[in-house]
Amino acid sequence: MNQLDSGVARLPGRVGPRPQTGPMMPHQQLSQNAPQPLQERLFQRARTLAGVTVRESRVSVPGARALVLEEGSRGPREAFMVDGEFAHLHPPYDGSLHLILPEEAAREVIERGWGELHPAARMGMIPATALMVYGPRDEEELETVWAILRISYEHARGEGNT
Repeated sequence: MNQLDSGVARLPGRVGPRPQTGPMMPHQQLSQNAPQPLQERLFQRARTLAGVTVRESRVSVPGARALVLEEGSRGPREAFMVDGEFAHLHPPYDGSLHLILPEEAAREVIERGWGELHPAARMGMIPATALMVYGPRDEEELETVWAILRISYEHARGEGNT
């Protein structure tokens, strides 16, 4: 079992019903939104990942913060939405994030209730493993969402099962 597989295997099931989300673009989380302090803690962790820079997303709503992997450390092209952007965090009114995962991880995240397929992925516009991951509602969920984001980051770097 490689690092990505073991990370997915440890994901718990999300408690409660899935939040309401918009069916089309912009793809947004409409209920059960993450408290802003938790969103900010997730962002602060993400911005410290090696080789990651932050910029405004080129594929999301204004105010979405993109996590972009520097060119020299990028893995497979299908791990990115556009120009090295492997994930972005939505503005505070939403609190969810979009990211790209390896196929098995994407399937597990959806099955365990942590996210859903992005509408643009359903239409074939972006990789088929592009997901919305719901924003964390509490400390425990913050740790799970962070683990999912780390899987996306490792995938973007070409580590593990890509």
